[in-house]
Amino acid sequence: MHKIITTFLVCFVLTQASGQANKKTFTYLIGQFNSTISDITKGNNPWSMGLGFQTIFNNKSKFKPAIELTGDLYLADDKVFRTNIDGTPIEDVSTMVNLFAGVSFHPTKQVYLLLLAGPSFINGQVVPGIKPSIGFYFSKSKKWTGKISYIYIYNRDKTYKEDFSSLSFAIGRKIF
Repeated sequence: MHKIITTFLVCFVLTQASGQANKKTFTYLIGQFNSTISDITKGNNPWSMGLGFQTIFNNKSKFKPAIELTGDLYLADDKVFRTNIDGTPIEDVSTMVNLFAGVSFHPTKQVYLLLLAGPSFINGQVVPGIKPSIGFYFSKSKKWTGKISYIYIYNRDKTYKEDFSSLSFAIGRKIF
């Protein structure tokens, strides 16, 4: 079901992008640092680093469609083996890939707000997530962007229905 939704979403965005008369997209290569706020195994995955792409489809409105694909590696670990009450191990977060889509709101030429949602792939498990962000451009040419985001992943741990959240700091360079 998640694959069907993801495929439909990507096809819809690509169809809209190819139907535009002029190529009016802003695509950034993003480097990001995430600090874990809450997780059942927070000590085993306190922070991560990753790369991704953010595309905002330009139009004449202040509301613009946006899509983001990011991948993160959790490199730190306190080496503590955590288990459930029945003794089964709780899996650490070692990798996370997010495919989020949504809308960006541009109240000024230099500042934008993003509200994205979609599937998150954590160690091969597919779970839903949201990512509200505030972003800004470093110059009028919009070649560089910075962004602070809150990432919230629902039901990361299936046994206890524990959620995952992190704070993300990103810098991006315009590539298209």
